[in-house]
Amino acid sequence: MESRRQSKVSRLLQRELGEIFQRSSYSGAMVTITMVRISPDLSFAKVYLSIFPENLKEKAFERIQSNGWEIRKKLGMRVRNQLRIVPELVFFIDDSFEYSERIDELLNS
Repeated sequence: MESRRQSKVSRLLQRELGEIFQRSSYSGAMVTITMVRISPDLSFAKVYLSIFPENLKEKAFERIQSNGWEIRKKLGMRVRNQLRIVPELVFFIDDSFEYSERIDELLNS
């Protein structure tokens, strides 16, 4: 269970990362931050991404992973007054939307 501090920091990171991705172009794909999970010591964050369109997903995700240090630096510049340490970021693709679409497709057929 997340503490109140963890949930506040998660929301802060989600909002700021969302703005960073909104201003950046990653292979022409639209990137949405669906969820951020942060460790209890606030030093490690798992960032779940939804990438659209489907055909650009792999290329955009590879570019995001290769530029992880740059994204962390931009994040640090934005949250330097709220956080002492900028957490390490690890990116994951959130496929829950595709999963729910597949379930609906199976139920309707």
